[in-house]
Amino acid sequence: MFDKKIRILIAKPGLDGHDRGAKVVAQALRDAGMEVIYTGLRQTPEQIVSIAIQEDVDAIGLSSLSGAHNHLFPPVVQLLKEQGSEDVLVFGGGVIPDEDIAYLKEQGLAEIFTPGTPTTEIIAFLQRKFNLLGPGLESIIVPIKIDHLGIAVKSIEEALKMYEGVLGLACVKREIVADQKVEVAFLPIGESKVELLQSTSPDGPVAKFIEKNGEGIQHVAYLVENLEGKLAELKAKGIKLIDEVPRLGAGGAKIAFLHPKGTFGTLIELCERQGGVKSK
Repeated sequence: MFDKKIRILIAKPGLDGHDRGAKVVAQALRDAGMEVIYTGLRQTPEQIVSIAIQEDVDAIGLSSLSGAHNHLFPPVVQLLKEQGSEDVLVFGGGVIPDEDIAYLKEQGLAEIFTPGTPTTEIIAFLQRKFNLLGPGLESIIVPIKIDHLGIAVKSIEEALKMYEGVLGLACVKREIVADQKVEVAFLPIGESKVELLQSTSPDGPVAKFIEKNGEGIQHVAYLVENLEGKLAELKAKGIKLIDEVPRLGAGGAKIAFLHPKGTFGTLIELCERQGGVKSK
């Protein structure tokens, strides 16, 4: 529960008549200690902004399942600016394609949550935005979730016999990351993934790991919203970094590794994915 109360307006703009998801989010935010006002269905951007100003809210959460998000969400941000209330944070959710997320963020939406996103991620997002982490933690960029486990194997083909044939997971993609000398197989599980790592060179980091430790978990990867900011924070605190600036990793993510000497022997990867917080 939060010591500081924040007020959130959950709104359904446009003609979309489905509000179960919006109600679930509203209840989850209430359970987390926030004050939540729900507008009900079929609100115009003008009505939403009017209610937000009257209720003196800190944030507006917009929900749309109709596909009209590009036409309905940006006017809310613009109307807030016109009313001198640009400090109200606006975030959105619903059935929103990846290609529209960048556009909506360019228009001033702080974050977009797609179907399947746990309500805990929305709560954590608001917690970070409103500095509700508790004394001494306000400046910390908190990881959102475990993005994946990187498991070093000698042969992806052999490993898949167990992961697919025994555990029942499905490999959805394979990719070679040339600069890391590794082939990666992606197996989603819940909100995270298993990534099988097979070295493409005898002098690659995965090959060296297997030579020293045998097959097994090679690294743990955490998803963050602001990788550059997190690296700067860690460097300022004296944490030993393998990568002081992000580089391109598997799946198009920006990644950086922390040195195991500073993380109790575990190789930690931080990653940031295009489109921000979303379910994989």
